[in-house]
Amino acid sequence: MSGWRIRDFHSDDLDGILHLWEEVTASNVEPVYGLSEVLASCQKDQAVVAMHGDQVVGAAVGRAAHAQGWIVFLATAERWQNQGIGTAMLGALEKRMAPFGLAKLSALMPETASRVDAFLNRGFEVKKNLRYFERHIPVQREELRSLAELGGRMLPRDLWESVGGMRHEKELLERRLVMPLAQPDMAEQYGVVPPKAVVLFGPPGTGKTTFAKAIASRLEWPFVEVFPSRLAADPKGLAGALRETFLKISELEHAVVFIDEVEEIAAQRGGEPPSAMQGVTNELLKIIPAFREQPGRLLVCATNFIRALDSAFLRHGRFDYVVPIGLPDAAARLAIWERYIPATVAGLVNLDALVVASDGFSPADVEYAARRASQEALERALFDGGEAGEAGVPAGPTTADYLSAIRATRTTVSAQVASEFLEDIERLARL
Repeated sequence: MSGWRIRDFHSDDLDGILHLWEEVTASNVEPVYGLSEVLASCQKDQAVVAMHGDQVVGAAVGRAAHAQGWIVFLATAERWQNQGIGTAMLGALEKRMAPFGLAKLSALMPETASRVDAFLNRGFEVKKNLRYFERHIPVQREELRSLAELGGRMLPRDLWESVGGMRHEKELLERRLVMPLAQPDMAEQYGVVPPKAVVLFGPPGTGKTTFAKAIASRLEWPFVEVFPSRLAADPKGLAGALRETFLKISELEHAVVFIDEVEEIAAQRGGEPPSAMQGVTNELLKIIPAFREQPGRLLVCATNFIRALDSAFLRHGRFDYVVPIGLPDAAARLAIWERYIPATVAGLVNLDALVVASDGFSPADVEYAARRASQEALERALFDGGEAGEAGVPAGPTTADYLSAIRATRTTVSAQVASEFLEDIERLARL
């Protein structure tokens, strides 16, 4: 069979390349570059096609980056194999890329690919002992402007691991939220609908914001925090600004949206005459169902006062889970203490004693006590002739300094608040 020719790619060749792609993937070969990348390179980079009459029977697509060139796609229709078309297309593509001054032209092929003769015929060498690593960037360029306008950001990837202790809470959030969202196809196989909205509640300073950020980090989704107090200054009013903010969020492919102290805009409605905030609460109640219809989204609302929330706000259909976040357990307190103790004295401080003495402390309480101990140790060394600088004595706070600071710390969560939190778990938690 003959009569084929090689020419430059034209935009009306896209259908032919799509057909070649479908033929390649139907043979259980998954190309390294995705279809969207191949089509984009056809338009923006270098591409040639093999034609038989008006039919595309082969395509070669390349991309140049400085002195390095990459073969993005190479395929020949099944019935046109073994006629030298692949070799000819590689030659034509290399000629087109020559003005870029390439020092190397490379190709990545899946292990299942068997049609490699074209590369060998063009002088490509098979490199041994190489491993291919790939990472998908979670936010694309076109999303960055929308994300910047919303004040959102990508968080470091290790936040989830940095949440020390709190094993029960982490396991619950991992199972209920993270995994169904991270693996939606598998969730669908089991009939699991990925969650769209969750409420975190608990006493002040227990780490609700930290958990919200850790969830975004774990999913590698942009984190967008909505601040009602800032939106209130908008000329459109708080309700209008809230509606516009969520419209902008809909432009993102993925997002974890966080509203802290949500009771400020979702408090119990009632009273005569109706308060001005009732319109804001009504708007939020309308926004949530629309938000839930969009894939790749998670709304996380946090509150210190779950009893203050409007009863309609928490009902089934708006929030999938209502999760209590309590005071840190012993393992969590140990991890928090380790974070704040200077490395110079870390091996000398009795951490077990600090963990026991700080029972009932919030993360913020532990941080305050640790910083107070460090400050007092520094002042003693500077003004009271402490041990700093003496031979064999490392500079820094001692176990006694930390225990003294713990005794001087007024805990954020009182016994009454802790008792009410347990009641709220019984009455309102939905796990």
